[in-house]
Amino acid sequence: MHEAAAQAPTPAFTRQELMVIEAARRLHDGQVVFVGTGLPLLATALAQRRHAPNIVMVIESGVIAPLVRPTPISVSDPKVMARAMRLGTLREVLGGLLQRGLIDVGFLGGAQIDRHANINSTQIGPPGALRRRLPGSGGANDMASHCRRLLVITHHEPRRFPERCDYVTSPGFLDGPGGRQRAGLPADFAVTVVTDLAVLEADPSTCTLRLTGLMPGVDVATVWAHTGFRPEVAPDLQEVAPPAADDLTVLREELDPQRVYLKADEPAAARR
Repeated sequence: MHEAAAQAPTPAFTRQELMVIEAARRLHDGQVVFVGTGLPLLATALAQRRHAPNIVMVIESGVIAPLVRPTPISVSDPKVMARAMRLGTLREVLGGLLQRGLIDVGFLGGAQIDRHANINSTQIGPPGALRRRLPGSGGANDMASHCRRLLVITHHEPRRFPERCDYVTSPGFLDGPGGRQRAGLPADFAVTVVTDLAVLEADPSTCTLRLTGLMPGVDVATVWAHTGFRPEVAPDLQEVAPPAADDLTVLREELDPQRVYLKADEPAAARR
């Protein structure tokens, strides 16, 4: 039976689905995860359903330890409050948990993330030359400032990965080694970025994002062509494993059956 399973063909999947599943793999049982809605919520809920049943979700609106129902569209949606341990307040989760260092992982998106893992969710265009206004920080700055580890999920495009963000909403390593300490932020900090092309992680010595994983069928040159800076390649660069059939079933049929966040994009097999 084991041999038959090993020979089973890989089910068809999209790049976005694999991105969510790979992000879920990066979460571990027992962690306390600060998360909003969208793809980060799908990834956290998938981890909770599949391999990390004791994950504690903390939602920015004050919800603590829910078992979310499909598919919340905001942090105030009653679906995000299902079977919660507590329906608290913004002050409780930001001040009472996050700023006291009690959150293991902050899960973010963002319009731009730069070489030093700083995140921009405020504006496109530098100060004084605004081209587009974005939603702003919300709790993102608090997460980047106080979480021990930041997990970012985003599509991989040059405009999303500039050399330097137009505006730093949420601090990564700021200007490089020692940047967080000079700003009075905790130095115990790590960043992982999962995209539809690759996985990048902050090098602890240079405090810059480097390439540690490739999605199936993607090469280093493709990642470089879609990044506004040239990330170093880790010596142990690996290919991301394709999704298990059960992961896809939970994602598609239980977590986002109406495809509120999962969009129909090109199959991974047809990738560039």
